[in-house]
Amino acid sequence: QVQLVESGGGSVQAGGSLRLSCAVSGYIYGAYSMAWFRQPPGKEREGVSCISWSGRDIYYRDSVKGRFTISRDNAKSTVYLEMNNLKPEDTAMYYCAVDRQQNCYAGGVYNPIPRHWGQGTQVTVSS
Repeated sequence: QVQLVESGGGSVQAGGSLRLSCAVSGYIYGAYSMAWFRQPPGKEREGVSCISWSGRDIYYRDSVKGRFTISRDNAKSTVYLEMNNLKPEDTAMYYCAVDRQQNCYAGGVYNPIPRHWGQGTQVTVSS
């Protein structure tokens, strides 16, 4: 059984930083990209960032470009999300996911197909 466990969430003031981690356990056949999603209060879940198996294919949503950095360590089956200069609008439950695709982009478009989800970690940014 595949399990994803996120950690690193918390409460910070605007301008602060957090580093999220997501550890994957269990067997997954083949190469896979990994992604971070978030769900702000009262809103739908949205994609935040994605990193391909090789690490060369990366996606960021526009609102986090230049502030968030995704990385992964395949030997540890772990993906990270370094979040700097946090803003109140970053407040959300953050989820990591294993995607069905090896790369983040298909035909130049980011179209995630998550197949495994973590339970989420809360990030709260106060002004």
